Amino acid sequence: MTTLDPAAVDALLARARRDVEDGLLPSCQIALGMDGKVVVHEAFGIASIDTRYTIYSATKPFVAAVIWQLIGEGSLEPARRVADVLPAFGTRGKDAVTLDHVLQHTSGFPRAPLGPPRWATHEGRAEAFSEWRLSWDAGTQYEYHPTSAHWVLAELIHAVTGMDHTDAVRTRVAEPLGLDGFALGVPVDEQDGIRDLVLCGEPATPDELEAALGIREIDVGEVTDQALVALNEPAARAVGLPGGGGVATAADVALFYQALLDDRAGLWDPVVLDDATTVVRNTFPDPMLGHPANRSRGLVLAGDDGRSNLRGMGRTVSPGTFGHNGAAGQIAWADPAMGLSFSYLTDGRDLNFLREHRRTTALGSLAGVCAA
Repeated sequence: MTTLDPAAVDALLARARRDVEDGLLPSCQIALGMDGKVVVHEAFGIASIDTRYTIYSATKPFVAAVIWQLIGEGSLEPARRVADVLPAFGTRGKDAVTLDHVLQHTSGFPRAPLGPPRWATHEGRAEAFSEWRLSWDAGTQYEYHPTSAHWVLAELIHAVTGMDHTDAVRTRVAEPLGLDGFALGVPVDEQDGIRDLVLCGEPATPDELEAALGIREIDVGEVTDQALVALNEPAARAVGLPGGGGVATAADVALFYQALLDDRAGLWDPVVLDDATTVVRNTFPDPMLGHPANRSRGLVLAGDDGRSNLRGMGRTVSPGTFGHNGAAGQIAWADPAMGLSFSYLTDGRDLNFLREHRRTTALGSLAGVCAA
């Protein structure tokens, strides 16, 4: 029987506490899940275990989780063209884009814009889709789609279910799993207890980046510091940005990943869930660092090539570990070999990319050995 190693847990918590005590971050929250429940949940700094954080791209699997349900129900098919469901999308060469392309970030529109005010209505989103152009033919290469792909998933959910994606995620995933703190699209008058993101520290120099990564500049695309801070705005939180606007506690995230390890609530077709959590379908190289993307239909898998830390999961997890981290240092994954899930959330955007990366690697590596 798998159990927690108390000494390993203490080392993990000490590492999380250290950056807060050193003044590098305002606060953080950490959680471990096992056997279908949260077994460790701690907060450090100006936060409690009830504090909620914006989880940025760690939101993506919650939206994909609804898509998996719809695939299992037969309402959507991975090979189906998006334009068959959303006619406004099928313009400017996008008619061949399929749901599978969107889930795997090979759609070809990684930087397609959609912001206020059009992002607030289904009509506005459709209008934006009709204007988007492809940067390459769908399915021929990979580049991470920070927000655009999940706007398409959101509108597919609405077209098939008649529900806004925020309501679908709540009623189909969050409520059945008892994720009391998770929300996507938080009404303005219900946003108490959500930490604002704070920019911390100084950026790494080009020389430091080159020495560590062989590149002198990080291309963040649309995920700029200004864009992340803009999600502090009540109106932006209320929209429910499907690619990055979820709010949660670390316990909510760890519990969600427990459900992906063992679907005790019966929310997903077993074949569809197994595919999403085990089958790597996108091995195109990452355009910045060159390692294989290792993406499934909505998740990232650690892989056995020694680059699990570059995928946000530390160096000690099993190859089958799956998850999806978020900007500003948010960590979310599950290791099926140990039945362990892990989440780390913070309200500090460390401007030093290398220090943030090392923190993620350290925390993920320490978490990976917490199960004995």
